[in-house]
Amino acid sequence: MAWALKLPLADEVIESGLVQDFDASLSGIGQELGAGAYSMSDVLALPIFKQEESNLPPESDDKILPFQYVLCAATSPAVKLHDETLTYLNQGQSYEIRMLDNRKMEELPEINGKMVKSIIRVVFHDRRLQYTEHQQLEGWRWNRPGDRILDLDIPMSVGVVDPRANPTQLNTVEFLWDPSKRTSVFIQVHCISTEFTMRKHGGEKGVPFRIQIDTFKENEAGEYTEHLHSASCQIKVFKPKGADRKQKTDREKMEKRAPQEKEKYQPSYETTILTECSPWPEITYVNNSPSPGFNSTHNSFPVNEGNGSPNHQPEPVAQLADVNSLLSNLLPTATPQEAQQWLHRNRFSPFCRLFSNFSGADLLKLTREDVIQICGPADGIRLFNALKGRVVRPRLTIYVCQESQQAREQHQKHENGDGSSNTFFVYHAIYLEELTAVELTEKLAQLFSISPRQISQIFKQGPTGIHVLVSDEMIQNFQDEMCFVLDTMKAETNDGYHIILK
Repeated sequence: MAWALKLPLADEVIESGLVQDFDASLSGIGQELGAGAYSMSDVLALPIFKQEESNLPPESDDKILPFQYVLCAATSPAVKLHDETLTYLNQGQSYEIRMLDNRKMEELPEINGKMVKSIIRVVFHDRRLQYTEHQQLEGWRWNRPGDRILDLDIPMSVGVVDPRANPTQLNTVEFLWDPSKRTSVFIQVHCISTEFTMRKHGGEKGVPFRIQIDTFKENEAGEYTEHLHSASCQIKVFKPKGADRKQKTDREKMEKRAPQEKEKYQPSYETTILTECSPWPEITYVNNSPSPGFNSTHNSFPVNEGNGSPNHQPEPVAQLADVNSLLSNLLPTATPQEAQQWLHRNRFSPFCRLFSNFSGADLLKLTREDVIQICGPADGIRLFNALKGRVVRPRLTIYVCQESQQAREQHQKHENGDGSSNTFFVYHAIYLEELTAVELTEKLAQLFSISPRQISQIFKQGPTGIHVLVSDEMIQNFQDEMCFVLDTMKAETNDGYHIILK
């Protein structure tokens, strides 16, 4: 009975002790917070947080790039925080790009006292248009004969050496410069953003472009092929004075917004700093000849003796086929470095970091679901199709054969029954997707390894030998796998040639 009476007393003692301990543990919380003794950095210093931090990608904010390019044009104030800047330019107006050397004392000593080469491009920002860039530019060339998309304003530029512009690459200029000296290059963009919008009812939004600069140093052979740095920025191009009006409109819209809304947008900066990016793939044009200078004339159309046919050389066409095979095929034996190059060439640069350790075999083992989960639906499907080498069947296939004097005679003998039965003619396949005269001109120019500008008109030989101008509508009514013999004749008004489909 005595033991039973002592039990409540023991419980009471224990309970009172717990209450005191709990009160003591709570008593310091408010004081610690109020006195500022609570430090988040102390918490983050715990081993578990250090382990998680080591798995995060390294921050690149503190990384000092060897070069910096600054476009002297104001950025738009109507761009949200964390989005890429957008800069408005006027068509044909000269804009300065400052080429700055940011190297540390010991960085890249091999280029001290030497020139580097920079290539400036105006390219599409929209990935959908990037896939058809060559066709888009050739269509622009067809509508604006003799014009360029990008030019250098040489008289205003400072420190620019040996500026060049390839006449087949309307959107590209290149030059040499010395990083140790002040260099400013002035550019002019002659196309406007609405020229590439889907036609066209007025009030359309123009497509954004990108200005990209790639810089290279000399290799041991004296060629500027070793990549040093690339950077780009997003722009839109308006008709003269249109960029100023658009900038003013954006500024007025932002002034009308509430202060809380303004905080969601970037301020407008006086200049545009180009941000680091992947180098632009050098495969759009197959041309191993050096780029002509700005004052150079176009090469003449090579002509065979005795007729008006272009001098067809199969080697460049074979080289073009090799480039296309590089674009479409990834081999299982490809190293991680070769797989990275393949991703760059096929416009999958945003995912190169994700696949940095993947070999060709690793990429080819990915299932469709894997790729979509990693890259998202749109890019995932495109990457899966590229990995599996799926080729979309062209809308129209035609076969063409170049006619020569010897071929004419053999063909005439064959029709008269005098020719040998083993006489044959070599045809080339041309695959058309857009079914336009511009596309056919481009494909024929590739076949002959010439510029499309040297083809003035394409005719189809009709009844009684008449020459009918080939139009988009005519091509759309061609039967699949039609065969044509090509003949050429000199154009009367310029140095170009007419091509006749017989």
